Amino acid sequence: MIVPEASYTPWSRTTLPENVTLLCWHNSLRMAVAVVATRAFLVEIEQGNEVAVVHIPVRGELPARLGPSVKALPEYGPSIMDASVYRDPTRFELERERVLGRHWMLAGRSEQVQGSGDWITYEGHDECIVVVRQADGSLSAFHNVCRHRGPAIVAEKTGCGARRFSCPYHGWVYDTKGKLVGIPEREDFGTDHVTDIGAIPVAVGEWGGWIWINLAGPDKAVPLLESIGPDISNDLGAFKMEDMILHDVIEWDVPINYKAIIDGFNEIYHVTELHHSPPEFTKATRFASFHVTGDNFMCFVPRPVSLEELSSETYDHHRNSICHYVVFPNTVFNCNPEHIQVFQPIPLSVDRTKFLCWELIYPGDLNDPEYASYYKKTMAHWEVLKGVVGEDISIYDQMTRTKKSSAFNEQILSEREFKIAMYHENMDRKIRD
Repeated sequence: MIVPEASYTPWSRTTLPENVTLLCWHNSLRMAVAVVATRAFLVEIEQGNEVAVVHIPVRGELPARLGPSVKALPEYGPSIMDASVYRDPTRFELERERVLGRHWMLAGRSEQVQGSGDWITYEGHDECIVVVRQADGSLSAFHNVCRHRGPAIVAEKTGCGARRFSCPYHGWVYDTKGKLVGIPEREDFGTDHVTDIGAIPVAVGEWGGWIWINLAGPDKAVPLLESIGPDISNDLGAFKMEDMILHDVIEWDVPINYKAIIDGFNEIYHVTELHHSPPEFTKATRFASFHVTGDNFMCFVPRPVSLEELSSETYDHHRNSICHYVVFPNTVFNCNPEHIQVFQPIPLSVDRTKFLCWELIYPGDLNDPEYASYYKKTMAHWEVLKGVVGEDISIYDQMTRTKKSSAFNEQILSEREFKIAMYHENMDRKIRD
């Protein structure tokens, strides 16, 4: 899903507004904004001497992604794809082990665990993970599974200021890194069974203000930035998500395979019919560029008002297009110049998915008239986007009706839907490793 929209004009002013930072409501997915002193979220606009109320991403020295010298489409061509990838339970178990168990996925926002001992949990594809902020500012993550008899060690989904965690079944105690530090009636257990053990560790990292986890563990996971890759870390990095705050997160329980949701974000062919795009946006999608970078994808759709500028080698895709990034296997960033949606389908079973939609905005002082204008416009656009996601959900409902049909054996893909084919080919290679 890439969303048609009205063009954006940077919000700017000639004098500095009151500066802001954020406070975290640790037991909530929403964030409060408080007025304090910092200038971190103000940037100079290249044209003139004005100062933006919020950060405005610009291309700067980054490579061109749209324009006369950019190849818009790789030479892949049309294809046919087997539909069993969405309903084969054996395949799903292989994906759990060899893809979801070895690749980096989002667990939450860094701002959700600001203080020492603050924690969040991640649950999906039959896994349960705890992520805890340590006293030195680092993060630790471990499987939320007691080594004694297997129940979840931490019952709550989120919390603040923990020093230790006690399993609610028999009282085995773990520190915030998952090390086992206490066993009632320890003398009854074999010494070699309970010495120097703990919850199974999970690799954890932070980038872009996000917490990422890799179930392969700290010793086996590839480095996070290597997985994201320099193309996306630089291009998406221009939006400075680490300076943004979480405004909202919406969750749906969808009775289809998670890859079918990802597929919807790997093409823009559907926007005219499903999202009722106006003709000018449909025209603009024909000028979109598609990029393959390692396991991941980038797509850039010029805004209709900027089409005349596409002939320039200096075309700024950050300011003049919708920037879309897919990080394998299940993270999608949909970037507008002034706010970002992150789509995360978390598989629960072969044909059931927890689908999260995160909304990030830049912080500011709502008492500042110009920031209030930015906020009002951004919230109006967010309301439109929620309606667009609702249209996607309606298609998932139709797919639910036919997902096991004997007539649904293959998909016929156009050359502009090549990302779907390449995504599944990549998945095939990884589950055979």
